[in-house]
Amino acid sequence: MGLKIGIDVGGTFTDFLVAWEDREPEIFKVLSVSDDPSAAVINGLTEIASKQEPPLELSEFMRGVETIVHGTTVTTNATLTRNGAKSGLITTAGVRDALEMRRGIREEQYNNRYTNVEPLVPRYLRVGVEGRLRRDGSEVEALNLADVERAIELFRQEGVEAVSICFMNAFINAEHEQRAAELVREKMPDAYLTVSTDLLPSIRFYQRTSTTVLNSYIGPILNDYLEQLTGRLSSNGFDGLLLIMQSNGGVMTPETARKTAALTLLSGPAAGPGAGLVYAQAHGQDNCIVVDMGGTSFEAALVTGSPVLVNEGVIDRHRIALPMLAIHTIGAGGGSIGWIDEGGLLRMGPQSAGAVPGPVSYGQGGRLPACTDANLVLGYLNPGFFAGGTMQLDVDAARAAIREHIADPLGMDVVTAAAGMYRVTCNNMAQGVREVTIKRGFDPREFPMVVAGGAGPIHSCMICEELQIPFQIVPRESSILCAVGMLMGDLKHDFVRTFFARLDSLDWSELQALVNSMIDEGTAMLGDENIPAARQQYQIKLDCRYQKQYHEVSVLVERKWIEAADSAAIHAAFHAEHDRLYGYSLEEQGVSVDLINVRLQAIGVTEKLDFREQEFAGEDAGVALKGERDMYIFSAKAFQPVPVYDGHKMRYGNRVSGPAMIEQVTTAILVSDAYDCVVDQYGSFAVYEKGREDLLGSGLTGGVA
Repeated sequence: MGLKIGIDVGGTFTDFLVAWEDREPEIFKVLSVSDDPSAAVINGLTEIASKQEPPLELSEFMRGVETIVHGTTVTTNATLTRNGAKSGLITTAGVRDALEMRRGIREEQYNNRYTNVEPLVPRYLRVGVEGRLRRDGSEVEALNLADVERAIELFRQEGVEAVSICFMNAFINAEHEQRAAELVREKMPDAYLTVSTDLLPSIRFYQRTSTTVLNSYIGPILNDYLEQLTGRLSSNGFDGLLLIMQSNGGVMTPETARKTAALTLLSGPAAGPGAGLVYAQAHGQDNCIVVDMGGTSFEAALVTGSPVLVNEGVIDRHRIALPMLAIHTIGAGGGSIGWIDEGGLLRMGPQSAGAVPGPVSYGQGGRLPACTDANLVLGYLNPGFFAGGTMQLDVDAARAAIREHIADPLGMDVVTAAAGMYRVTCNNMAQGVREVTIKRGFDPREFPMVVAGGAGPIHSCMICEELQIPFQIVPRESSILCAVGMLMGDLKHDFVRTFFARLDSLDWSELQALVNSMIDEGTAMLGDENIPAARQQYQIKLDCRYQKQYHEVSVLVERKWIEAADSAAIHAAFHAEHDRLYGYSLEEQGVSVDLINVRLQAIGVTEKLDFREQEFAGEDAGVALKGERDMYIFSAKAFQPVPVYDGHKMRYGNRVSGPAMIEQVTTAILVSDAYDCVVDQYGSFAVYEKGREDLLGSGLTGGVA
């Protein structure tokens, strides 16, 4: 494996993992540049080149890079800030308001003042055209091309940059959409165009329309960014392979990303769950909870053998019906700002100080106290060793800000206020974990927690105590887990086709022909990406439901079941999954099962990052002891001297007893007085409840390798 680099652009920091062929991976972090994310990428690569022995010019260094895998928040930010392209929609006459009416379900059922989200396409740019198809795809009314031309003329006059085409029942017959698309390409060749049947040929009109519009809205933004990024990389000597992280946990080429920009809406955090699973498997675990707390946000995801995938999601209240990892995100990071609400209660976030101006202690002009400021006051951060000593934190400024904005208004001292900020932040994150576990029928106590992000390991013990999770794993690369995951991602392409039939009476030859055509399509795409047949894999899922139900359950099936027309096997898999999700099945009642959609994921297996095992170094961590520092201990409600260890000097087998602090350049691990810690064979930190050595693997319990 040649030199590979994983790059994760976050709201506060841009993370880099440099995977060498002949030595341990290296971690780098630089501040993000909010108005030009590609600048932070080049800044980081320049720093990496300068740290080589001997130092290299960027162009010389980049000529040796084989692969860059990049996760970006460009499309996410464009959606959240409503800074996408000016867009128009061509749809079936009479239904242009579906984008605004949505499914007719109020998100907050008992809030009579709750209004719909403003559509990404204003009403005057949503144009209905004559032409109608039946639900079986047969034509009721021919497409009126004059209507399409009038819509195009309106878009040209209004300076529309992106066009979406979505007709009713087009998922079963794409002819009308494709004819309209030909006209748009002819008369608006520079416009970004999304055709719903190219992106999402499946049932449910609103979801298809919303997804199509989202893709067009962010497409030009991603195009411009990739053009800028690839241009800068090329001009600095890079001629290797660039891959983009997508929301389903896989990677894709920039060419695919340009056409399907909506696949990048969770590009950044999507790499984390897969990487977390690798660290959990080192301890014999195939299931885990993965959390990532950075400077701006906190993400939680569940892994059950593989990262949990969902077929629909929401971003800023806009529906997107493309496969994505089930990641729950809240505004809780090191930059989350503390404030007091109208009822006099302390809140943390979702507002963030970001990279600029950052928390007050950064000394860059921030005035409002953030989570990082509270951690500093409580002694959890070393003011002289933040980011390895490259940034000096101002403790006095942090205390003053907390006193002015939190402590004095609440009538308490600064330390109590800082402890409250810390606890509220942890409670918020614990609730985020409940969203991906308890609300989906899983008990978080049965899963180890893999903790990531620069700020995550400082808070993880309190989160685990709140949720009664006895075992957590903090990877040595914790602060850049998503960048690690990017070097573990496979090429993935998702396909969906609507196939409505009663499961016990469907035409199996027709279903098999559909599956074969989808596999052929996936094979062609992977072939274009130079993936040999031996490294191509396919997963088939069927969206099924009980008769007269509205929501489907996606069931993983084997291809041989379809080839053998094994209805019983598919029925059994559906009943079991429905029972797991909802606590019941209707198998005994003999209720019929309907098949709605066929889904296929084509996977091109890539070469993975390989972690080297360390030699057993014994239990004594004394060589890594740096000294002691007073830290706030919640059980005592007071400061106590706590040993501080250098995480970079700790090796396989080293143990520390909580309370303790383990410091690294890019993160710090707070081992509370309820936990102990041991270093595993890969250099990661296994943090376990006191007295629960049974949770550790055999190589960590006996004192010998």
